Amino acid sequence: MDSISPSQPLEQYSLQLGAEGCLVLPVALQKQLNLKEGDRFILIVEADKTLRLVSLHEQVQKLQGLFKDIAPDVSLADELIQERRQQARRESDL
Repeated sequence: MDSISPSQPLEQYSLQLGAEGCLVLPVALQKQLNLKEGDRFILIVEADKTLRLVSLHEQVQKLQGLFKDIAPDVSLADELIQERRQQARRESDL
């Protein structure tokens, strides 16, 4: 079976940059991914300048799984969430 490389997307959507830099995801995609108003995301700029949008919730869950054996008494997810909240506060103060 052929594996899918990152350069071969499963789906593509056309988005438009709106007022104040807002991007609106199509409703069908929001439903498919179970996204709700207020959900947080991480935007990753790849070396080739492509953008990757990752759900903060999903990223936290992945990190919890990766590091659960390394630091069993430390919640890296909580630390990440705290960092993101601090970053958001700094950005809103600008």
